[in-house]
Amino acid sequence: MKVTKDTIIGDVLDADRSAGKFFLEIGMHCLGCPASRGESIEEACQVHGVNADELLKKLNDHFESQK
Repeated sequence: MKVTKDTIIGDVLDADRSAGKFFLEIGMHCLGCPASRGESIEEACQVHGVNADELLKKLNDHFESQK
C-alpha cells in the first residue's frame, strides 16, 4: 500500500491494524472514532498539529517492510 496525504485513515487501518501505532505515537488517540476513520492523513495531521510528511514516511516505510 502506498500512503499519501489523501489516503483515508480507515483505509490504512483496514490494510494493516498494526499501523495504528504510528498514529498513536503522534497523539492521534481517536482511531476508533468513526469520524477519524473517514479523515485523510492530511486532515488529521492539520487537526493534531503534526507534520504529515513525517507520518507518511513512517507509514510507507512500514508498508514497504511488510512486502
